[in-house]
Amino acid sequence: MKEIAISDIEGIKVGHDQDLDAATGCTVVIGEEGLTAGVDVRGGAPGTRETDLLDPVNLVKQIHAVLLAGGSSFGLDAASGVMQYLEEKKIGFDAFVTKIPIVCGAVLFDLTIGDHKVRPDKKMGYQACLNANEPGYEEGSVGAGAGATVGKILGMERCMKSGLGIYCLQTGDLKIGAIAAVNCLGDVIDPGKEKTLAGVLDENRERCLNTEEIMIRQFADRKMAFGGNTTIGIIVTNSRLTKSEVNKVASMAHNGYGRTMRPAHTMFDGDTIFAVAAGKVVTDVSVAGLLAARTMEQAVIRAVKKATPLCGLKSFSDLAS
Repeated sequence: MKEIAISDIEGIKVGHDQDLDAATGCTVVIGEEGLTAGVDVRGGAPGTRETDLLDPVNLVKQIHAVLLAGGSSFGLDAASGVMQYLEEKKIGFDAFVTKIPIVCGAVLFDLTIGDHKVRPDKKMGYQACLNANEPGYEEGSVGAGAGATVGKILGMERCMKSGLGIYCLQTGDLKIGAIAAVNCLGDVIDPGKEKTLAGVLDENRERCLNTEEIMIRQFADRKMAFGGNTTIGIIVTNSRLTKSEVNKVASMAHNGYGRTMRPAHTMFDGDTIFAVAAGKVVTDVSVAGLLAARTMEQAVIRAVKKATPLCGLKSFSDLAS
């Protein structure tokens, strides 16, 4: 098994666009030939688009893009730009009068940093599609991770900057990877070392505290603060999977969240994972699922390690130095 670039996975393109002054952005995964897709929503406060059609009992067999965006529910507007781009290329579900692009999506809440009046919109979604045609890819404070933060249980002044991470593996002909925009309420942990990489800071903003312990204590005191959260991600693979199987892969990928985010899937998070399969390589769904969890785990870790300081918030590099 070896690490590969996401561009090595045939049948998909990945593009970002962002406004770093406003601290928001979006990321798009495009499958021009169509992608079998599934989704699993675990958080208590999700913001999503076109997830019902991914139920195996529903009509549409393939989708054409997945959008991840900041801006909370406002950011779903960026999907209109993705639809425009794909319609111009005559890609979509054949409705006879036109091709209707099937674009699924999810958003995270990043309105509390940067400029909350600026959100991912149709123009930004379209530009992300154009950028998907460029070679290479970026991680960190880019795309849907531009305004991402972690460790918000004590307020934004004590949280840390996070971002977007990508990690991919290949074993034999099977290729599988994960994209994660990490914006959780809690802390991000390296599970191999049980070390906190980023999260809620102490009063001097010099070291990380423990969000779970704070939550337990605040509950006992009947205190609980809301923070703008939600981690959203996509599993991409060259596997040949059915709709039922790719939904299972999305479900198993949440183990990657559970290993790295403490806590994950709270009522204050809208944690969502999509999975898309390009339909090339026959594989075992359980193997695809366990590798999805493994790649998602590493994508979450990379999201905080690759993040750069923004809007006065510290990042992993500040504490590591």
